Amino acid sequence: MALPVKDQIRYWGIATAAFLVILWFLGDVILPFVLGGAIAYFLDPIADRLERLGASRAVATTVITLSAVLVFVLMALLVVPLLVQQAVSLFETAPKLFQDLQAFLTVKFPSIVDQESVLRQSLISVGETIRERGGELLNTVLTSVNSLVSIVLLFVIVPVVAFYLLYDWDNMVARIDDLLPRDHAPTIRALAVEIDRTLASFIRGMGTVSLILGTYYAVALMLVGLQFGLIVGALAGLVTFIPYVGALVGGALAIGLALFQFWGDWVSIGLVAGIFVLGQVVEGNVLTPRLVGSSVGLHPVWLIFALSVFGSIFGFVGMLVAVPVAAVIGVVARFGIGGYKSSLLYRGIDLNRDE
Repeated sequence: MALPVKDQIRYWGIATAAFLVILWFLGDVILPFVLGGAIAYFLDPIADRLERLGASRAVATTVITLSAVLVFVLMALLVVPLLVQQAVSLFETAPKLFQDLQAFLTVKFPSIVDQESVLRQSLISVGETIRERGGELLNTVLTSVNSLVSIVLLFVIVPVVAFYLLYDWDNMVARIDDLLPRDHAPTIRALAVEIDRTLASFIRGMGTVSLILGTYYAVALMLVGLQFGLIVGALAGLVTFIPYVGALVGGALAIGLALFQFWGDWVSIGLVAGIFVLGQVVEGNVLTPRLVGSSVGLHPVWLIFALSVFGSIFGFVGMLVAVPVAAVIGVVARFGIGGYKSSLLYRGIDLNRDE
């Protein structure tokens, strides 16, 4: 006999509350496990493909893990130091850039930056704030990252967790399936398949798109000669998973820096702008349709809302779980809407049919 609806709602509510409480109190502790689980989920299709080619699960997991560690080490040795150096230099240079902007406006638009103008007072105030808070902001960011978990422990625990989860992924899925309530197992399986499709299309697809675009932006901006090109390109690629935001943020920052560095050299400024225009054309017409698909059920506004809410409440870990939670809520909401539209409450009673 199936449980009454009231009891089912209570049990699911308790499970949801427990998940939120764990996320709230143990966010920093579970960070390596969330990252490890995300990596295992991302790499599971590759392991499955190697198994179909004849490799055992252990061999497939070992090959994937060693390859991933090798790529990470190469990036840590070749890319990360330059990335950190440019980020620190950008923070240190920001006050001078702002002073240059103020001087430029004073020369080009003296009528709007006189001593009594609101714009001049605002520029002075913002400049002082940047000068005072720039170093403090950088220290706060670095301190926040270190406070989440020891970097050394993070680098040790995440690969180990990812290895074991990837090795045992199919068995874990089978065990969870065996624990599903028998009355609801078919429905839950259908929802799980839809959630997996949504997450796979979005996370794996957009992850690949972000990596490709981030590499393209960084390399192209450095070839043009833009200062901080690597950090700007990496930032643009990092936020590409939110449609248009990556190009807008990266493009605005890159063009702003180009105006300071190449003022008068309109060819170089045009090249910087053209890099982002070309990136958007390739992303919209080639990368996203082929790697992500036309629709994954995650509206950009819904995604931004989920990232904002979970990030503000649960911090960095909340932002990591925001996309999966948004996908789950979206799929369940569509399922509920489908059930509602097939109900008498929506369709009403067809009186003509009864006559």
